[in-house]
Amino acid sequence: MEFLALFIVALMPVLQILLITAVGLFLGTERINLLGAISRQSLNKLVFFVFSPSLIVSNLADTITLDSLGTLWFMVVNVLITFLIGSALAWILLKITRAPQHLHSLIIGCCAAGNLGNLFLIILPSVCEEDDSPFGDSSVCSTDAEAYAVLSMALGAIYIWSYVYPIMRIYANKATKDTGTHGSTTRDNISEETSYLHSEIGTEPLLPSEGCPSSEECMDQVEVHSTGSEGKAKVMFLEKTMLYLKKLAGHVDLKKLFAPSTIAAIFGFIIGIVSPIRKVLIGDDAPLRAIYNSVSLLGKATIPSMTLIIGANLLRGLKGSRVSPSLIVGIITIRYIIMPSLGIGIVKAANYFGMVGSDSLYQFTLMLQYALPPAMNVGTISQLLETGESECSVIMLWTYAVATFSLTLWSTIFMWLVS
Repeated sequence: MEFLALFIVALMPVLQILLITAVGLFLGTERINLLGAISRQSLNKLVFFVFSPSLIVSNLADTITLDSLGTLWFMVVNVLITFLIGSALAWILLKITRAPQHLHSLIIGCCAAGNLGNLFLIILPSVCEEDDSPFGDSSVCSTDAEAYAVLSMALGAIYIWSYVYPIMRIYANKATKDTGTHGSTTRDNISEETSYLHSEIGTEPLLPSEGCPSSEECMDQVEVHSTGSEGKAKVMFLEKTMLYLKKLAGHVDLKKLFAPSTIAAIFGFIIGIVSPIRKVLIGDDAPLRAIYNSVSLLGKATIPSMTLIIGANLLRGLKGSRVSPSLIVGIITIRYIIMPSLGIGIVKAANYFGMVGSDSLYQFTLMLQYALPPAMNVGTISQLLETGESECSVIMLWTYAVATFSLTLWSTIFMWLVS
């Protein structure tokens, strides 16, 4: 009976997401066309530059304090773990399915980056408002839930553009080089750089066979020879690792990394942590409370706008090109079976070692970060890299359709585990 009550609690926010997404699908149809290509891009820009940053800065400033950072630090690590596990599982999926080269970047992006945006912002506060919610007082729960959701959203934006985007960019340029197509001059330069680094990692000998340009290199050669084959392998591995990290860092786009959401998160942390600034902007007696209230009001448009955009974008999946069923099943298995199962173990282990505290809502949030569908920003990156655009729509359509059932089930399981 308790499990059934928790299932109903978990079902309500998912139904909200489903209904708003259906409205987005309807508005994006050719007959209605209120969310056609042009209007969808305009709304997307409003969300990217205005609504989303406003939501992040207002919620973080209101809820984040210096004391709360003592427990919230693990969320930074947890979100990073979800990205690392997802990309590792994606690499295994690529090896098993032998996916086409031009889809490698898309598959890695879909498996690594979860939707830490509007889904979180709907699910967490809605769960708190239900009568049978296991998280206690609804007002306190809703305030904490918004803080957790907004922090997750900010972290997701940072990791997508600092980790997922460079990896997708490397694989996209490798696919472009292998198929013999050429993009713009910038893309060609990136491809040449990637090719150079790849050859430097994979084909260049570790040490010169004849002569040494400097005495220091000669000493290195003597040391490697003296340690035998095991020493050579160790040095080779370290050399490859360092070069790969340099290559990855070289593809980080700082302009995209410091997106409006990232800058808003930085300002939100500063306002929340620095007490004098907080007192000036937040509170009934704050002299500049009109600024905070205006920003907060703009932020409330984020959730419905983002969900409508998702619905309109998923519509393209109905008209997209065919994608191998094994790839779709593989991505669904990774995102909705393997990662949530691993997430339970990771969060439980963190709780056992005293890293996350006893807050059941916080533990639920950490677990839920492993069970989300792919981030819509993956589609944006695919458009930027001009690879796998139509296939992305198909994958998003199927993964979000399955998410309706998987999110309800996993939310119920997570609440049952932490209550």
